[in-house]
Amino acid sequence: MSTALLCPTGPEAAQTLADLRFLVGVDGGGTGTRLRLADREGRLLGQGEAGPSALGQGSEQAWRHIAQALAGAAAQAGIDELNLAQCAIGLGMSGASVVAQAEAFLQRQPGFALLALDGDGWTTVLGAHGGRPGAVIAAGTGTIGEALRADGSRACVSGWGWITGDEGSGAWLGLRAVRHLQEVLDGRAAGGPLAEALRARCGAERASLLAWNASAGQAGFASLAPLVFEHAERDPFAATLIEQAVIELEKLALALDPAQALPMALCGSIAQRLAPRFSPALRARCVAAQGDSAAGGLHLVRGELQKLGF
Repeated sequence: MSTALLCPTGPEAAQTLADLRFLVGVDGGGTGTRLRLADREGRLLGQGEAGPSALGQGSEQAWRHIAQALAGAAAQAGIDELNLAQCAIGLGMSGASVVAQAEAFLQRQPGFALLALDGDGWTTVLGAHGGRPGAVIAAGTGTIGEALRADGSRACVSGWGWITGDEGSGAWLGLRAVRHLQEVLDGRAAGGPLAEALRARCGAERASLLAWNASAGQAGFASLAPLVFEHAERDPFAATLIEQAVIELEKLALALDPAQALPMALCGSIAQRLAPRFSPALRARCVAAQGDSAAGGLHLVRGELQKLGF
């Protein structure tokens, strides 16, 4: 996708942008929202966190949690009341590539002077490499691989959503773990420590497990991923799941950068836990991320302001 931009127009536009005092960077995911508040020059003033703001969970919830995180960041900065008309915001949001979800979100824009919206994978790239060329495998609740090439073009792999894609993610692991539990309850597969842990968490009978499945959502399934890691040493099925996740992320990395030339940052809890299991070739390219997706949101909005001459 390309960055969606909402900015002032007309004779007063230049003055509106000239009067900007604050920059806001947002990382909106399926599990939580992280936000950074900076001054016009990009110096960090405060940070805030709130509940999930993935656009697939609804634009009203997304803006509500962004507002909560922004209030926390403003309080940390000692700002009693933040005037949104003096703020430019850059948002990396899960689900932003779905046009209908992005449009619904933009229609609720609460009054920021300038808004730049892109996917959270792209802001993760910007944050991890400080706005310079590089690639990222981001595997946490969901999975996506994105890259900024040396010629300025973009590449994107995976990120198809937790129901049909996001291979190697927390939700992907959780879905397969629950499928295993269902087979165990049916007598189609032998149980083990992982299945017993899942029984305690999700339900030991058909009715309770069906109810859990119906209400879990992306975050609920992703919350089961730690159980897979916890039991991988003693449970063959859990160990196999971990091996499959590594294979999927290795495939993603190769598709993202076939020449294997770009520095690669691993972001998200799952990617970082799996990193020691990656091939030597991939590990050799890995670098520490300079910043997170919220920092990337600041890079995003600063870049758009520079394009406008501010």
